[in-house]
Amino acid sequence: MLTVIGEALVDVLSGGISAPRSFVGGSPLNVAVGLARLGHPVTFIGRWGSDEYGRMIQQQLGTNNVQHVCGEDGHPTSTARGTLDPVGAATYSFDLLWDLPSISLGTPALADAQVVHTGSLATMVEPGAQKVLRLIERVRPHATISYDPNIRPSLITDHSEAVAKVERFVALADVVRASDSDLEWLYPQRSVEETAAAWLELGPAMVVATYGSRGPWGLVASGTARAAAPLVDVADTVGAGDSFISAMISALADRELLGSGQREKLHKLDTGTLEEILDYAARAAAITVSRAGANPPFREEIR
Repeated sequence: MLTVIGEALVDVLSGGISAPRSFVGGSPLNVAVGLARLGHPVTFIGRWGSDEYGRMIQQQLGTNNVQHVCGEDGHPTSTARGTLDPVGAATYSFDLLWDLPSISLGTPALADAQVVHTGSLATMVEPGAQKVLRLIERVRPHATISYDPNIRPSLITDHSEAVAKVERFVALADVVRASDSDLEWLYPQRSVEETAAAWLELGPAMVVATYGSRGPWGLVASGTARAAAPLVDVADTVGAGDSFISAMISALADRELLGSGQREKLHKLDTGTLEEILDYAARAAAITVSRAGANPPFREEIR
């Protein structure tokens, strides 16, 4: 079982002269859907409201066979209003509530999870971020931990506090993915590669940086690897990183590298296998950017 913890929201995207369009999103929810479309049993732990946007989220989860814990509450569904630039990248403003009720560690989604993924707003916005951190600390003894900071600077008022939060999750993680812009915002005084090396020293088995059209680069104890980004016509870049890490987790699952019992093996990953994983994940992300919104590929679409 694979479990994802984090925010669910609705992206309302505007660009050019076209009317705004609404898409179910939230980085962790996108990852959950991406994993399900790649053939994995997934449970999503998150919240949304009892409103039209909340019903969109429930339909998205149901259509993609994603189970869920928590779900509907008495507050409005969070939204992200995005403006697309000429190359399809979005700049967001948020109307966000992030919190979780108490969740028993005996819940199958936590007790039986082989991997737990989290990241983005769920690991940065209080009061929910501290609850997510405690859950990750408690499931790490039996689960592989995956983390994607997916930084949203517009919601951050204290840079040093944000860095400290990110590093706490990195230290608990086995697999980390971050965009080059995330790493440059967090550590403007050093290169992306220097930050990846510093993060690897904190404890993960692999740290991957994605560079958009320049392709991904990754670091493991045995060395580095890079893959090319396929050439596609870009509709927008929404959800590209989420599809990337979904495919990366899926590739690790296919190689039986998930679960705490495989942690030592994961730490010994060779650079050839890392390159294969990066290439697969890059192809998944390329499919996502070729169509509107966060719309990750199914396994049979990735060639």
